[in-house]
Amino acid sequence: MADDIDDNDDNENDKGSSESSGGGKKKLIIIVVVALLAIGGAVGGTLFMLGFFDSDGTAEEAAEEVVDENVVEKPAPAIYFPIKPSFIVNFQSRGRQRYLQTDVILMTRDPAMFTGLQEHLPLIKNRLVMLFGGEVYEELQTDEGRELLRQKALEAVKEITEQELGKSDIEQILFTNFVMQ
Repeated sequence: MADDIDDNDDNENDKGSSESSGGGKKKLIIIVVVALLAIGGAVGGTLFMLGFFDSDGTAEEAAEEVVDENVVEKPAPAIYFPIKPSFIVNFQSRGRQRYLQTDVILMTRDPAMFTGLQEHLPLIKNRLVMLFGGEVYEELQTDEGRELLRQKALEAVKEITEQELGKSDIEQILFTNFVMQ
């Protein structure tokens, strides 16, 4: 009988150890499942708040309306028209021969203006050579003098395009090279 009692105690100890190891695995599984549910809930909540689940598109339409109100109509892309070859103009300054070499590029956004510029390029070149040659060398050595020359050149080209083409869509004249000696 004593042997039976010892056997029962061994069986109870075996059951206790198996229950404790099984209980630990259950706790680990429960913790992992809860963690996964928490992560899934956080991701789902974030997507919901961002409007990912809107099927009727009201959030998208509202966002588009706000964007449409804030966006001003974008201008057409700029088209650059280089005038080649470089302009070279001679000056007489303090008894010495000086010269100016500059590259000029016209900027417009109208493709029709681009073809008109090609057609009337000799007239534009002539006007610019006369304009550049009539300047005072010492004045062109300052930033203000170069900017004033750029504005005069822009006005001259606008005047030519207005006379010849009936419109003047030249926005800028750019000096991409400006060398004085």
